[in-house]
Amino acid sequence: MKMRRWILLDLWVLSLAIISIYGGAVSYGIFFGITLIPVISLIYLAAVYFNLKIFQQIENKNMVCGQAVPYLFVLRNESFCVFAGIRVGMFSSFSTVEELPGNTEYELLPKDKKTFATKLTCRYRGEYEVGVKEIIMTDFLKLFQIRYQIPHAVKAQVLPKITRVTMLQSISELTALVRRESLREHSEADIVVRDYAAGDAVKQIHWKATAREQKVKVRNRTGEEKQGIALIWDTRRCSKEERKYLPVEDKILETVISVAMFLADKNIPFTAYYGQKGMVTEQVRGISDFDGFYQSVSDICFDKEENFHEILALLASGGSLYESRIAFCILHGIDDEILRIAEELDQAGIIMIFYVVTDENIDHYIRQSTERRRIIAVSIDAKLEGTL
Repeated sequence: MKMRRWILLDLWVLSLAIISIYGGAVSYGIFFGITLIPVISLIYLAAVYFNLKIFQQIENKNMVCGQAVPYLFVLRNESFCVFAGIRVGMFSSFSTVEELPGNTEYELLPKDKKTFATKLTCRYRGEYEVGVKEIIMTDFLKLFQIRYQIPHAVKAQVLPKITRVTMLQSISELTALVRRESLREHSEADIVVRDYAAGDAVKQIHWKATAREQKVKVRNRTGEEKQGIALIWDTRRCSKEERKYLPVEDKILETVISVAMFLADKNIPFTAYYGQKGMVTEQVRGISDFDGFYQSVSDICFDKEENFHEILALLASGGSLYESRIAFCILHGIDDEILRIAEELDQAGIIMIFYVVTDENIDHYIRQSTERRRIIAVSIDAKLEGTL
């Protein structure tokens, strides 16, 4: 486009030189003809700008990540001129539109329209603009270009992906382990002594241990009392770069929802723990509570200020987590400190299952898995259908 302008300018200067040297009607005709070319191009673009109408619509503005929904886009020429050189710019960072490439030029005859009934897919959770972002208009000679920003872009509310899994990895082995431990605990009470935490009942105080250690201690039976399931996940932002943290956060939430759906489908109650500028606790009793839980998960904000180690350490210090038999923990990175806290929870009779969402090699930690502490890697691009 710049080259064409330079050529036009060179021709204009040349025509001016011809007038000064030769004069005459022909020379002036050439000069005025070249001068009028950009004027006519700009008038044409103004006609396109004011007479080109755009309409777009998605069938459902509340959509699920990765789900294709019907999308309608219409270009209409309301003038008596032919419009050519029209291109469509899309919001492409978070969404894709099938069969509507941005580099295609469209031509519209007078009073004509082009209708595109296609599908739109959003890649990530959140609320953002989708579909057509701008219309790019170019004159016939490709001297000038106007970008028309869509004033009322379509916004979509994208919810996390729901993936139903038929089985959780090693759940049968865990069930057998829990059954063996329960049988042993019925015959021999296994009492775990820990520091007192706010909310503990007075009847749980272990008076002998309190007198011995000069610190209030409480007892936990790991038999009949420990029947619950906990679901814990990491809400730290893993990177400053959007292209890196968005896929990780989406996969964490997809994994959380998959585990929750598996439990809720079987009406197995569980307690969720996660950080949102402080620890949030949510009870899910069964499938009837799942929709509310799903909405809560959808609204979660990941933040670099969240400290997952503190959340896990707080849970390990006592409280309602100690009523759990199994804790599922979904996070984007594992380290020695997390394993140390997991060891404390193991001593309290809690079986830990870690789902680590990462594409990095964590074989060193996977090899440290035990019967009561499983570490499972989940690839960011992994499909969770089937067994998780």
